[in-house]
Amino acid sequence: MNVTIINTGGTFNKRYNPIKGQLEVPKDNKALEKIIAACHNVDFELINVVSKDSLEMNDEDRQIIVQSVKNTKNDKIIIIHGTDTVHLTSALLKEEVKNKKIVFTGAMVPMSIDEVEATMNFSQALGFLSANIQNGTYISMHGVVVDCSKLVKNRELGQFLIQE
Repeated sequence: MNVTIINTGGTFNKRYNPIKGQLEVPKDNKALEKIIAACHNVDFELINVVSKDSLEMNDEDRQIIVQSVKNTKNDKIIIIHGTDTVHLTSALLKEEVKNKKIVFTGAMVPMSIDEVEATMNFSQALGFLSANIQNGTYISMHGVVVDCSKLVKNRELGQFLIQE
């Protein structure tokens, strides 16, 4: 299986900068490289764009993501994205790209702090892409993968929930 991963940053990738005393979104793929090193039988194309917390993303950043998806020849794509505005970017991609299988995922806890959530969400997205699914834009978070319009972040609970 061939999968393109578009890494846009978000909490999934954040690491603590001891000099600045804060979590930052790095411009590398260290978190993803650790996960994909354990993935056999899959060839990955890894593209790093934007590298921001999703709260800092703007329409120009979203267009960069859309162009990255359109430019890849692969039809199976995982997008690592911050959880706060994943609904905005996924809705735009759902509107703009119809001929690919796109799965957004991320994490509410940085992989550098706790590897479980990020690894689970990514693995779930990868497994979903290996199934016989229709082209579309999906979100993989907290045990489910559904159409991007049906999964919402509940800030009070700190979870993604299915919205009917």
